[in-house]
Amino acid sequence: MATILVIDDNHKLLDMLRRTLSYEGFQVLTAIDGRAALETIKLEKPDLLVLDWLMPNLDGIGVISHLRSEADDVPILMLTARDAVAQRVEGLTSGADDYLVKPFATEELLARIDSLLRRIKKHPSKQPLVFADLFLNPMTRETCRATRIFDLTPTEYDLLYYLLRHPRQVLSRERLLETVWGYDFEGDDNVLEVYIGYVRKKTEAGGEPRLIQTIRGVGYVLREE
Repeated sequence: MATILVIDDNHKLLDMLRRTLSYEGFQVLTAIDGRAALETIKLEKPDLLVLDWLMPNLDGIGVISHLRSEADDVPILMLTARDAVAQRVEGLTSGADDYLVKPFATEELLARIDSLLRRIKKHPSKQPLVFADLFLNPMTRETCRATRIFDLTPTEYDLLYYLLRHPRQVLSRERLLETVWGYDFEGDDNVLEVYIGYVRKKTEAGGEPRLIQTIRGVGYVLREE
């Protein structure tokens, strides 16, 4: 289940998009202006942004400019009433990945979101992921705690990668199984617990404090104790 951050100062539209995307199975976050959006992105690391252009405090182009200057490659779908060709070009050349004009058909919005999310799976982020002293480099698949380097199996890597992509978020068992093992996973129900144990053992082998915390009855979260 992907996490989508919807950013728009129109409260009615924001609520409609939240309900629509939640119904489609997405985890939905919202923000009413650009500055609030940047704070949410920093804390929650969403998988995709649906971003309005004209907003108070910091507009959509400003949000994109900030993110791209920080080498954040989160996919961005601009959803705006600005429909002139020059405006579409400006939005896309500023760093947006797609552009949809209001008013829009819900089916087209969902199709564009699906297309962007498929692109993530084919071309995942190559930016290093860091939380506390835990480091993972997708380009080299190198993992380490501070200066201690350790190796991971492919499944262990996929699990840690996903946790690092969503720090401080409580991730349900179902979401982790679907993402790491596949939506049609029908294996042993204990496989997640087993692999969490493997990853903990490797990330704590030097006596480092635990970062992968258990949320009893729900799942797991990557956060400091």
